[in-house]
Amino acid sequence: MFKALLIEKNEDRYQTRLTELEDSQLPEGDVTVRVEFSTLNYKDGLAISGRSPVVRRFPMVPGIDLAGVVEASNHNRYKTGDRVLLNGWGVGETHWGGLAQKAQLKGDWLIPLPDQLSARQAMAIGTAGYTAMLCLMALERHGLSPERGEVLVTGANGGVGSFAIALLARLGYSVTASTGRPAEADYLKQLGASTIIDRSELSNPGRHLAAERWAAAIDSVGSHTLANVCASTRADGAVAACGLAQGMDFPATVAPFILRGVSLLGINSVTRPHEERVAAWQRLCSELDLAQLDDITREIALSEAIDVANDLLDGKVRGRVVVDVNR
Repeated sequence: MFKALLIEKNEDRYQTRLTELEDSQLPEGDVTVRVEFSTLNYKDGLAISGRSPVVRRFPMVPGIDLAGVVEASNHNRYKTGDRVLLNGWGVGETHWGGLAQKAQLKGDWLIPLPDQLSARQAMAIGTAGYTAMLCLMALERHGLSPERGEVLVTGANGGVGSFAIALLARLGYSVTASTGRPAEADYLKQLGASTIIDRSELSNPGRHLAAERWAAAIDSVGSHTLANVCASTRADGAVAACGLAQGMDFPATVAPFILRGVSLLGINSVTRPHEERVAAWQRLCSELDLAQLDDITREIALSEAIDVANDLLDGKVRGRVVVDVNR
């Protein structure tokens, strides 16, 4: 038996509860992982609360991230005792995820846990930090460098935003942070932001083109915010879009793209190739100040995850939430 969060839907009744499951109930997979830590991401909050139809198969164990130790394996890349981590691949949506003490998965979805990280540290970074690094790598491929000018980060108090600021600042970029929580300005400056703006500057309908302000941006918000970010990006700049906290719509025009040559770079963190995942995590190990993880992270027990998931969606959570599934 193992503890898990379980989402069930019966006759339009949606419920998430903490329960115990039998090993025989685990879904198909060629690697069984004894989970040590998982996380709460925005998508996990949607799944647990039922506020958006994230879960596509029931019953479902949520949790798009996990880190732990291989308990059994029929995959040629992993053996019993290997330390592994996982981000994405529909886990927590179509396949049981990491908010449980055990998971059975496809070995192709896993990567080795870097030697420099503990399981807790890896989950403090999680999909949020991994996605922030994918955004940075995409902007670098586009030619971004610190001398090109300031970089905007929206949703700055969230997980992706927090890591984006920390990574950019450590690499020498001037970072502008957009937030709806001005009281958190000291936290954002501690991470490395040099300028703080209120999200209201970007969240309402705006002009097709606005004054050029930043060389690039990392946006986890979408909707009007993303449209305004693109409208204010400098000529030949780029915007890495990775989230939809404000909405999935994109109420913009082609003006920034055909009149200024702005590039919109879509970031899909869910199904990246194995090699790209490994490269992103190695860069996180070398370029992230691991000492900052304690400032970014809050740890909770599995039994607290349902309440905290709702707080996350209500904008009451700063940075990252790590879930110790064994307490």
